[in-house]
Amino acid sequence: MSFLYPNVFFMMLIPLLLLIILVLTNKQNMEKYFSKEILEKLAAGKKGLDKNTRNGLLFAVLVLFIIALARPVMDKKDINVNQKLIPIVIALDLSKSMQATDIYPNRVSLAKKKLKDIITLSPNATVGILLFAKDSFILSPVTEDFVSLNYIVTNLDTSVQLSNGSNISSVLQATNHMLNDYKVKNLVILSDGGNDDSYEEELEFAKDNNIAVYSIGLATKQGSPIPEKEGYLTDKNGKIVNVKLNESIKNLSIKSGGGYIDFSLDDSDAKAIVQRINAQSKKEELKARQVKVYKELFYYPLGLAVFVLLIALSSFPSFKRKAANGLVIAAALSFYPISGYSFEFEFENIKKAKNYYENKEYDKAADEYRKIPQTPQSLYNLGNTLYKQGKYKEALKTYSKIVTEDERLEYKKLHNLGNSFVKTNELLKAKEFYEKALKIKNDEQTRQNLDLVNKELEKQKKQNKKDKNKENNKNKNNKNNKKNKDKNKDKNKDENKEKNQEKKDKKENKENNKKDQKNSKNSEGKNSEQKKKQSQKKQVPISDMEEKKWMKMLQDQNTPLFIQKVESKKGKNDDEHPW
Repeated sequence: MSFLYPNVFFMMLIPLLLLIILVLTNKQNMEKYFSKEILEKLAAGKKGLDKNTRNGLLFAVLVLFIIALARPVMDKKDINVNQKLIPIVIALDLSKSMQATDIYPNRVSLAKKKLKDIITLSPNATVGILLFAKDSFILSPVTEDFVSLNYIVTNLDTSVQLSNGSNISSVLQATNHMLNDYKVKNLVILSDGGNDDSYEEELEFAKDNNIAVYSIGLATKQGSPIPEKEGYLTDKNGKIVNVKLNESIKNLSIKSGGGYIDFSLDDSDAKAIVQRINAQSKKEELKARQVKVYKELFYYPLGLAVFVLLIALSSFPSFKRKAANGLVIAAALSFYPISGYSFEFEFENIKKAKNYYENKEYDKAADEYRKIPQTPQSLYNLGNTLYKQGKYKEALKTYSKIVTEDERLEYKKLHNLGNSFVKTNELLKAKEFYEKALKIKNDEQTRQNLDLVNKELEKQKKQNKKDKNKENNKNKNNKNNKKNKDKNKDKNKDENKEKNQEKKDKKENKENNKKDQKNSKNSEGKNSEQKKKQSQKKQVPISDMEEKKWMKMLQDQNTPLFIQKVESKKGKNDDEHPW
């Protein structure tokens, strides 16, 4: 026998020792809180398991759990397993034509999605990835690690600039190199069809090397121009290039023994390609892998631990009812940091609080309820007491603290919350809690309270409408009065202005007549000089000069063009269509 995880023993040893030390050093904790007389009264006798035996059983349970976690096994062996998979190479076209936008957002984005779909739909395959334009680049060799493949494809930057053109021949050569050790060779091309009108040489190469070509046509028959930074791609004659689907790749795929399908926005095209590959291709038998085989034994210590745990927890001795009640009370109170004899006073506080509440001494009842540990029922009783005192806001806070799964207590809480909100004149909240209470229990009293609240809310709405109408009427009257006053003021001002202007005009006319009489002799010479000066000023105004200056600057300014003609020069080794 051996263990798969022996480190568990070392990791759990220290916590187990600390737990044993804590238990052994805290044997007499009960004596810190209770006197010997009280402990003797609460003792259950020695007919059953004593404390040390029970602790020993619990420690044995922990040891058995640790052994189970260490995973004991038997007959551990290494077995060779043969694995059969279908080898596939997926080639992604990253040429310029794949940036066309006849497929939203562009062809290469959809191609990337199809690449991920094929990887996901091929669990029984070993997959490699190629990137190609004029040349081909291996992004990932053939592998079964689909987690790494998905990570690589997800983080692939499809805007990378490769050499121009779509060279299918280089893709076939790279595929043959990647699948050189395999008898079965499958190639999936994600492209708009490339540049050539015929793939006869490529077809011969595929047949000679037993490569089955499958392709998804990622373009439309109408085509689309190729966007660039400053417009669209043009040919050597300056015309905008419109790239359509090249259907020649369809003939290459079918004649090579593969298959072809047009793109779809969902994954139906990828499913069709994968199904065709699975139907036509034989699975390649890969190298044998060693797998460890063993017989699990952890359930034996685990089952024994559960059995011992049941004995340790259920083996209570038989003793009198009073002693049992006392032991249960002492065990419950041992979890609370309270002083000695507190459990005796709790029941006395409850009795006193009930008596005070029945005698309508609500202040004293509230004090007694506050001394009791907070439970849903004690909080409910305290909230009722505060409500009777008229402390509605405190009652709301107390009711809000109640969290219970008892539907009856939950209904009472919601009903009393509604009553408290009515007292604080928060009718909308009261309506909300009455409705919640009715969902739990259809009570007549709650429904009547809800009806009264709804009627009061309708009255308030009507009253608010009346008040708004009155305010609107007042505002309208005030505005009209102000307008009339302003109009009267404006009229008076205009009349006063006209009168003052008439007086001024009369005075000026008199003064001008006097001046004309005095200076009649020299008036002709002076007037002629003034006319000459005025005519000179009118001939060369400053605004005209500024206008001419800016007009010349605007005429000399060149307007930038957003679409520029791009010239391309064909070299010796360039393809006929370098996109």
